[in-house]
Amino acid sequence: MTGRDRNRQEPETRADRLRAALRANLQRRKAQARAREASAPDPDEDEASETGGDDS
Repeated sequence: MTGRDRNRQEPETRADRLRAALRANLQRRKAQARAREASAPDPDEDEASETGGDDS
């Protein structure tokens, strides 16, 4: 008996591998979008600070 027999599992089907890869990709893309959104300045706040307000 070798170590190979202890951890033997059913081979994953192609659909299972694709499903897992798609899920991982989606999670990665969501995390990237959240990071981009958190680090991006709010355009409305920038515009108000650049105009200096209404002096009329």
